[in-house]
Order: sequence, then structure tokens, then C-alpha cells
Amino acid sequence: MNMFNGTKINQLLQIWPKGTVATSSWLKKQGISSILKQKYQESQWVESIGYGAVIRKGDKVDWPGALFALQDQLQIDIHVGGKSALELLGYAHFVKFGESVLHLYSHHGKKLPLWFTNHQWGQEVYVHKTKLLCSHEGLTSYQEMAFSITISGAERAFLEMLYLVPQQQDMQECYYLLENLIDLRPVVLQALLEKVSSVKVKRLFFFLADKLNHPWLDSLDKSKISLGSGKRKIVEQGVLDKKYLITVPRELLGND
Repeated sequence: MNMFNGTKINQLLQIWPKGTVATSSWLKKQGISSILKQKYQESQWVESIGYGAVIRKGDKVDWPGALFALQDQLQIDIHVGGKSALELLGYAHFVKFGESVLHLYSHHGKKLPLWFTNHQWGQEVYVHKTKLLCSHEGLTSYQEMAFSITISGAERAFLEMLYLVPQQQDMQECYYLLENLIDLRPVVLQALLEKVSSVKVKRLFFFLADKLNHPWLDSLDKSKISLGSGKRKIVEQGVLDKKYLITVPRELLGND
């Protein structure tokens, strides 16, 4: 490798956070052509993990380093949400043990690159494409080693969990988790609930919140939050809650 290429790789390694993927489009922006990238692979500076993506040779890259590339390099509007975000925020001991699932949320229909979807990241990855919340409200930054990724704050994450009830999320687990979310921020909750597109999510939220009666509940202005009209069937063989007109598990209806 000549001195010019040696300088290039040194410059690249200085701005490329360890533990992350480097995409071809990002490398080109740094002045690394496809030919030069190939030379780096032959010289064992980098190794491919799929078409259009490389990692440092010998580097351990898990899903956070891949998500960083999606968010930061490719500018894809996707984030860690729901139960996965709550686990990162320290609520793992309030959710079911033994699950190895990563929940990602996106409100666009853009396909993710094959290097991401085809790679084995050590856990099953679910990408929920939903317009539940199309704004960036309620998102936060999570520091992972030498880089950060975008995840949902606790308020948004819980609403994203409710969105998956009952097909992919047990409602009773949501109740037990909310029981421990005593420090939710009412200002953030209010803003999110006013923008949530799902009537089901909003009714489920207030049904569970009423039962737990956390201090932040009194600070919410329900008059500004549309709960729709008519009944909503949430669970099979459930019992109708007459206040919010949703069918819920019998165990929850009497769980005070």
C-alpha cells in the first residue's frame, strides 16, 4: 500500500467509530472509492458483511453498530422502540425474561438494505412499519460505546408496545410494566397522545393508566385527546370495559 492509501485508511479509521458498519455510500463521501475499498479488503483492513457494507477486520459489530449505519450514514428514519427501548432504558427486569427480540419502528415504506436484513445479529429482528407516530417526538439518544443511536423514550416506547396488542404483545405484561413506570413525563405523554393515530392505543393507555393511577395521570388533559367512538374488540373472549368500550382480559378488568 502506498503512502497516499496508507494516509487514507488512517484518516478513515479515525472518523469511523469502532463497533459500527461502514456503508459504501458513506465511504464514497469520505473519498474511498469502490476500487480503494476492494484494496482495503485485500489488505485485510476491512471485511465485507454483505453487499454495500464493511466492518473493520476483526471488529465485533452487533446490531447497535448496524443500526448506527442505517440512522447516521443512510439517514433512514428508523429507531429502537417498544419493549426493546424500555429494556435499554433499564426496565428489563419488568419484562418477560428470555426473549431475544429486537423491535425497530419506522413510519416509511423504504426497504432496508440486504446487508442488514440478511445478517445474523444474534437475535430476531422485527421491523414495525407503522404511522402510529410520524413525528420524532418522544425519541432520545442512547450511548453505545463510541457512538449513539436513536431510541424511543419511555413514554413513546410504552405506546409502541400497546400498538402490538394483542397480536404480538401480551396486554397483561403491558399492565405490569406500566405499574413500574411511575416517572413518566406528563408533558411528553400529552404531546404524544394528541398525535397518536391509533384509537386502540389511546384507549388501552387510559384503561391501564386509570387502574394504576400514577401521579402523572392527573396532569394529562384528556379533553385534547380524541378517543374516537364505538366499541373496539381488542382481545378474543374478553370482557367489555364500559368506560373505554374496549374488550380486555377478565383478569385485568378486576385487577385493582
